[in-house]
Amino acid sequence: MADIALSATSRANLLSLQDTTDLANRTQSRLSTGLKVASALDDAVAYFQSKALSDRAADFTDRKNEIDQGISSLKSALNATEAVDKILKQIKGVAISAKTADDATKADLSAQFKDLLNQFNSLLADASYQGTNLITGTTQDLTVKFSEVSTSELVVAGRDLRAGALFTDAAAADEAGTVLFVNLIGGSSFTDIQASVLVTSLNDLTDKIDGAISSVRATTASLGANITLLQTRLDFSKQYINSLTEGGDKLTLADLNEEGANLVTLQTRQQLALRALSFAGQNEQAVLQLFQ
Repeated sequence: MADIALSATSRANLLSLQDTTDLANRTQSRLSTGLKVASALDDAVAYFQSKALSDRAADFTDRKNEIDQGISSLKSALNATEAVDKILKQIKGVAISAKTADDATKADLSAQFKDLLNQFNSLLADASYQGTNLITGTTQDLTVKFSEVSTSELVVAGRDLRAGALFTDAAAADEAGTVLFVNLIGGSSFTDIQASVLVTSLNDLTDKIDGAISSVRATTASLGANITLLQTRLDFSKQYINSLTEGGDKLTLADLNEEGANLVTLQTRQQLALRALSFAGQNEQAVLQLFQ
């Protein structure tokens, strides 16, 4: 069958209609997806630039989550140190009371002393977060990485704040306060200590409790400073991720207002092109009528 020959005018109008339809389809796609660059075929440079920014944002999101978990871990330890500080004050009060108490009261104070120390250690043990406890030994630490492209990180070393470590310094094992502490933990009572050395031993023990309080408070201050640092990094990470995401979006997101206006214009052009094709057909029909 022979090909149908179109006039130059009809062919031009048809090509114009096809181009307009393609543009309208593209605009409708942008409006439905919200993207002006959905793949490398749309704009390879913009697509891969946006992908690089998105990948960077994803990496930093992982780091942000790690920082957030690090803050929670440090807060767990911080809350514990603040609580045991109060228990140490109670323990100190018991030791001071034992200086002037009678034998019956001393027996009760001895039980309170031991019970408070057990509660002290139990509270510290409960401060574990995801298997890491930063205040019951020096074998565990917390490492928080801030970036994938640099070595920037925060390492928080574990500290042993348990009663045994605070009160039984090996260098002072023969001091009166240390001996008294070990005896009390071993089951002895304040009544078992000779009256001639009890006050001296209790004074030394009180000094050791003051030293333990200072150590706990120093740890509390250090944990608080590290939490502040991590919070600063967390805020920066959130803002940085937002900047990366915005930058990537600028390269790929469509302006919906502009695309909506474009669609109205293209639809108008489609109607005009259809009318032009109709007029061209009417002209050909007019020529045909000359032969009738």
